[in-house]
Amino acid sequence: MSTFQAPKGTYDLTPPRSATFLAVREAISAPLRDSGYGYIETPGFENVELFARGVGESTDIVTKEMYTLTTKGGDQLALRPEGTASVLRAALEGNLHKAGNLPVKLWYSGSYYRYERPQAGRYRHFSQVGAEAIGTEDPVLDAELIILADQAYRSLGLRQFRILLNSLGDKECRPAYREALQTFLRDLDLDEETRRRIEINPLRVLDDKRADVQKQLTGAPKLRDHLCDACKTYHEEVRALLTAAGVAFEDDEKLVRGLDYYTRTTFEFVHHGLGSQSAVGGGGRYDGLSEMIGGPALPSVGWALGVDRTVLALEAEGVELDLPAPTSVYAVPLGEEARRVLFGVVTELRRAGVAADFAFGGRGLKGAMKSANRSGARYTLVAGERDLAEGVVQLKDMESGEQSAVPLAEAVAELTKRLG
Repeated sequence: MSTFQAPKGTYDLTPPRSATFLAVREAISAPLRDSGYGYIETPGFENVELFARGVGESTDIVTKEMYTLTTKGGDQLALRPEGTASVLRAALEGNLHKAGNLPVKLWYSGSYYRYERPQAGRYRHFSQVGAEAIGTEDPVLDAELIILADQAYRSLGLRQFRILLNSLGDKECRPAYREALQTFLRDLDLDEETRRRIEINPLRVLDDKRADVQKQLTGAPKLRDHLCDACKTYHEEVRALLTAAGVAFEDDEKLVRGLDYYTRTTFEFVHHGLGSQSAVGGGGRYDGLSEMIGGPALPSVGWALGVDRTVLALEAEGVELDLPAPTSVYAVPLGEEARRVLFGVVTELRRAGVAADFAFGGRGLKGAMKSANRSGARYTLVAGERDLAEGVVQLKDMESGEQSAVPLAEAVAELTKRLG
C-alpha cells in the first residue's frame, strides 16, 4: 500500500465509478448546451478579495472555509470556493457583456474547495456543474434556468427531489426588511458570532441550521410581507412560468442560501435521500454582484449543481445509469506475428470510431479471455499463427458465445457493421 493517501475530506474518482460522474456531468450540461450556453473555464484560484467582496464577508465560506495562500510575490490568493464570482470576473475581464448579445450565457464544470467538517455529501474538494446568464433582468431567464436543472435531473432518472423557491427582494425593499429583522434578532439569546452576523447580513441568521436558533426564529418578520410591488410581480411571474412548464416547486420563505450576493429569485434542489446534506444544487439572481466586484450594473442569474451529491441522490433512489461499455472489441493475439497484425486491426477500429482494446503483455489465451470478459467488450478478436496463415481472424460474440472465422481484410468492416 502507498504511504500517501488523499487528503482528509477529499476523494479519488477511479473506474468504474468515475464513469457515473462523467455521465452526470454530461447530463447536467446537455440541456445548457442546447439552450445557448457556451463553455467557460476559470483558474482554480483567484484573488482573495474577489470572494470577500463577491461571496460576502459575513458568510461561513469567507470567514471559515476558504483555503488561502500567499504567493512568493506577496499576493493573497484563495482556492475557489464557488463558481459564480470567478465566472462573472472572467466575463467582465473578457468584455463578453460588450459583444452586444445579452444575456451572456455560460456554463462550467470544475472542482471547488472549502475547509469544512467532512461528512457524507460534504467534502473539502467537490465537483459542480454551473450555469450563469449575465446582463439581463427577466423572470423568463430565472424560470429557464430552473427548468433546465429540473430537465437535467429528470434525464438522469431522478424523481424524489424537490425545488424550494423564494424571493429575497431587491435594494429597494430589502433595507426595510433588514432593519425589521435586525430589531427582532437583537433581542434573541444568540452567541457572539451570530450577533456579529446580525449586523453584517441578518438574513444569513435565518439560514442557521442549529435547532436552538431555529426555535427562537418563530415569529421573525417575513420577507414576503416587505416585498415591494415590483419584486412581488417579478416573483409571481417566475412562479407562473414554472407552473406553466409543469415544474413543481414549493414556496420556502426561509430559503436564503449561503451567499450574500443573491437578490430576488432564490431556489434550491433538495433530496431526502442525502440526510443532513439534503441540497443537491441551487442558485438565484444576483443583480448587484457585478458592481460589488468593480464592474458595471449587470443583473444576472445562475445555479450550481453538485456532481457528487447528484451521484449520492441517484444511489439513494437506486437509479442505475445505462452506461455504455468502455470497450466494444477486445483483441487477443497468440504469438508475435498476431500481436503485430491485431494491433494494426485495433488501430484501424479506433480510427473508425470503435472502442477497442488489446491484450497487452503477451498473456496466454485463458488469461487474455478473462481480461476480454472483464472489459465488457461485445466482441473478441482472436488470432494465432494458423489463422494468419489462412488469412482469417476468429470473431467471438461475447453475449451469445458464437464464434466464426472472418477474413482478416474484412474484420474492421464486419465489426463496424455489427456494432452499428
